[in-house]
Amino acid sequence: MSHFSIAGLQLALPNDDNLTIIREQITQCKKRFPWVDMIVLSELASFGPAKKYAQSLPGAAEAFYCQLAKELDVWIIPGSLYEKVDDQIFNTASVINPSGEVVKRYRKIYPFYPYEKDVTEGSEFVVFDVPQGRIGVAICYDIWFPEVARAMVCEGAEILIYPTMTGTVDRPVEVTIAKATAAINQSYVFAINGAGAQGNGQSVVAGPDGDAVYTAGIGQEIIPLEFDFDWVRRTRERGIHQLGQTLKSFRDNKVVFPQYQSNQLRQTTLEKLGPLVVPDQEITQLDQ
Repeated sequence: MSHFSIAGLQLALPNDDNLTIIREQITQCKKRFPWVDMIVLSELASFGPAKKYAQSLPGAAEAFYCQLAKELDVWIIPGSLYEKVDDQIFNTASVINPSGEVVKRYRKIYPFYPYEKDVTEGSEFVVFDVPQGRIGVAICYDIWFPEVARAMVCEGAEILIYPTMTGTVDRPVEVTIAKATAAINQSYVFAINGAGAQGNGQSVVAGPDGDAVYTAGIGQEIIPLEFDFDWVRRTRERGIHQLGQTLKSFRDNKVVFPQYQSNQLRQTTLEKLGPLVVPDQEITQLDQ
């Protein structure tokens, strides 16, 4: 059996303690769609972006989700929350199995600098196994960096899940990136965004051929879908439309990319872009 079902919860949540609301939503989702194997929330869904809610892991919020996963016999990726480690803050997503055990934790490798202030970069890629195949998880802005997806795919990931919190005008660009990421890596991509105060929705599921399986609207939605691992494997073996077999070409090509071998080369070239700061108001000749 190669099918695995995931429900993304695109919830319109306030930026507050949302655990009671989330419990109800997850419980209702599993009751309405009992065939769902996994439930995924958006980035920072539990509390919003306020760092005052940062917790150590394991911690109370993670334990709440572990108990809920065990009660409902379902995998849960509860979006992410801010994890406190000594004087550092990470944006961390937990992966919890139906026995209520944390099997992986992923720390966001690319915080949304310069806007996501005082958040430390993670450094480890996360993939994990379900009975039908292998899944990778990253967070929001990570999808803008193709190296993250490729790293997960090289570790065997066939579905890439991105809990997301985007409420800005670049969300349509992210939808396009999600579809391109799926095609380039011949994988599923599920980018689940928040709604209301926590995002402008437009969650997207793309298949291994790069087409959108489903694109949500801007309001609250429950998105339960069945994923077919065999479709991924066949696409990787035979190519999209029996054409490009990109992962085989990537595997077989012997090129060594210089930008990844030499920090000096990367820094020398890209240093000309200037510092990573919030853009200031541009002063034109008419303003002077």
